[in-house]
Amino acid sequence: MEPSARMQTAPPAADGLLLLAHGARDPAWAAPFERVVAHVRAAQPALAVQLAFLERLTPNPAQAGATLAAAGCRHVVVLPLFLGSGGHVQRDVPQRVAALVSAHPGVRWTLAPTVGNDELLVQALASIALRHLNAPPRLDPGS
Repeated sequence: MEPSARMQTAPPAADGLLLLAHGARDPAWAAPFERVVAHVRAAQPALAVQLAFLERLTPNPAQAGATLAAAGCRHVVVLPLFLGSGGHVQRDVPQRVAALVSAHPGVRWTLAPTVGNDELLVQALASIALRHLNAPPRLDPGS
């Protein structure tokens, strides 16, 4: 085996995670995403985690990215929390990540595929849908 082949190592693990959601007018809309952040932080206490929103809510990606860079992160994974890969995922998210690369050149930014493309999420959604087939009917559709 060549020495260079033995010396190769995997890239360093990310020390930051930027979860990127769409955003909405109602701040309560963000509650499920904040629960995701809480679960990630509980599972990986040493990982710097920020939640950001493309629209209407704060922080935006630039603000959350600046927080992660200021915390000393050297590698941040940006995970779009979108079910589909529409215009935001195809255009807006890569533009925001490119802006982070420009603003913080000492940080390696990795754009992960949107969560809607993850088979684990697809299976979870199917399980939830099937579970509701046997659920008792609700009188209030908003509950």
